[in-house]
Amino acid sequence: MTYALVKRVLIAIPTLIGVTVILFITLRLLPGDPVSVLLGSSPSTPQVAASLRQQFGLDQPLWQQYLSFVKDAVTLDLGTSYSTRQPVTQVIGQQIWPTLQLALCAAAVSAVAGILLGSLSAIFRNSWLDGMIRVLSLISTAMPSFWVGLLLIMLFSFTLHLFPATGSAGAASLVLPSVTLGLSAAGVVTRLVRNSIIEVLGENFVTALHAKGLRTRVVVGKHVLRNAVIPTITIIGFQLGALLAGAVIVETVFARRGLGQTLVQAIQGQDYPVIQGVVLVIAAIYLLINIVVDVSYAYVDPRVRVAIGKS
Repeated sequence: MTYALVKRVLIAIPTLIGVTVILFITLRLLPGDPVSVLLGSSPSTPQVAASLRQQFGLDQPLWQQYLSFVKDAVTLDLGTSYSTRQPVTQVIGQQIWPTLQLALCAAAVSAVAGILLGSLSAIFRNSWLDGMIRVLSLISTAMPSFWVGLLLIMLFSFTLHLFPATGSAGAASLVLPSVTLGLSAAGVVTRLVRNSIIEVLGENFVTALHAKGLRTRVVVGKHVLRNAVIPTITIIGFQLGALLAGAVIVETVFARRGLGQTLVQAIQGQDYPVIQGVVLVIAAIYLLINIVVDVSYAYVDPRVRVAIGKS
């Protein structure tokens, strides 16, 4: 088990390196100049612009800039923001909790809704309820999150006045963004749970449990769902990493504090250190979630532990 964990961590290292290379090259290929954006329309001389480029290290060759970025990132130094002159680690530290809070709540929404609807769809297979749930799951997966967010704001904020439309104050302001972000993931979880339960219902041990006289709800709730939910753990973990990235759009729609708003503002101002830091942190969290999911999967399913032990 320890060997498998170490192997996963070692695989994550080149992945992070690949992320930094692609990110670094992509930012430098984009049109525009951070110094020109920073100076804006204020009067300046070429000497001032050259001094800022030297201060930010933009006058160095690209390969040297990249090596400096990687060397500092290894020591958890992500540089200094061009616009605010704050350390990037401090900027991220101030904004990361609202984003994690939103992603975790959205993951809870997708897990609860997905498992509940998937179970109902499988139990009442080929009924009108099954058909309706399958259609709704497809629709929720296909709808863009920004469009869903605007619809929820119009209905629950402007019409019904139940939840605030924007902001990050209190638990009520977290409801609509969490539903918006978790709705698409709930559709995926619903279909996976439905298929898993239908597959488990065809196993011989389920027939034996019915032969003993156990009720369907007991068989499904106590035995079938426990076996069917194992692959769901993986997809929920992967969805959590995707929800972190999706929070960028949702935070912008609901005007929430977080890494999403920070990243959008940094892109608009071509603040390279902040963009690189935010993307690198999101990628690292995503990889960490994958490692945790793999380990938890092995603990939930004894067959995986046996396979790892034999390998």
